[in-house]
Amino acid sequence: MVKIRLRRVGTKNRPSYRLVVADSRSPRDGAFITVIGHYNPLTDPETVVIDEEKALNWLRQGAQPTPTAARLLSKVGITDKSKTPKEKA
Repeated sequence: MVKIRLRRVGTKNRPSYRLVVADSRSPRDGAFITVIGHYNPLTDPETVVIDEEKALNWLRQGAQPTPTAARLLSKVGITDKSKTPKEKA
């Protein structure tokens, strides 16, 4: 299965994350398919930048976001756009 999840980058005690599409069997910082955005929790407010077109494309193809990735996608408003009219009813 393909998942949308966070990949940790940055230095020790200064984490930053990339939002990536990866096979669910690969390790957290292992191989990934593509990068769709980035997230920095240390800024105030936290920085979330996601390529909406890429994210919607992967969600429509069946990629499952992890709980944290789902929170970030909903914060930007992408999960609302990915639902079809049948799912909203």
